Amino acid sequence: MSDGRTAEIMIAEARKAFWVMVGFLALIWVVQVANWASAYSLSYSYGIRPWDLGRLPGIVSAPLLHWSWEHIEGNSGPLFIFGFLAAYRGVRRFLGVTALIAVASGLGSWFTAGSSTVGAGASGLVFGYFGYVLVRGAFDRHLIDIVIGLVMGLCFAYQFAGLLPAEGIGWQAHVFGFAGGILGGYLFRDRKAKHIGKGTTGSAAPGTNAPPGSRAALLKEIEDLGL
Repeated sequence: MSDGRTAEIMIAEARKAFWVMVGFLALIWVVQVANWASAYSLSYSYGIRPWDLGRLPGIVSAPLLHWSWEHIEGNSGPLFIFGFLAAYRGVRRFLGVTALIAVASGLGSWFTAGSSTVGAGASGLVFGYFGYVLVRGAFDRHLIDIVIGLVMGLCFAYQFAGLLPAEGIGWQAHVFGFAGGILGGYLFRDRKAKHIGKGTTGSAAPGTNAPPGSRAALLKEIEDLGL
């Protein structure tokens, strides 16, 4: 496949990722309006109640629900950023990663949170996408994604505090979502990716020096992104 064709495909996937996240954010905000109008009865009725077998379906519905306007506002920004970065390499793979994160976060919370609590919110997905973005480049051997992971880890280092036990927040969902994202990075890795450090195929043009393998790979990643 030509470099131009590869770049076109990646740009098309990035567009899909953008609209997928716009659509998901629109959905949770519409649900929030209905939830607020019902005095948050939806969160109580369809959130995750630990050790209650009848509330296991809450694993699917809980990420769509929140407890206040501040709650959804706090989740929306990181959700869009991490979700888009998790999806831009391919929406189909992103959907598989999302399902894994939702199950890991929901089941982990269901098994470990207090039995008198009800969990709701998209923060499990936020931490899952965060973990996925951090490790995807290492598993896929894509230098651009490694750089993205490092930048996100530095810029959003405060997110790691959300993995610590604390009263009043569903830290269990954060921890298991984060673990699910890391597992997703491995299970959904690009098995066709080339190893970093190996030179490009073919020979350099006469009279020129071929760039080191890692530099050539980075330049190739930038070209594929159309930058």
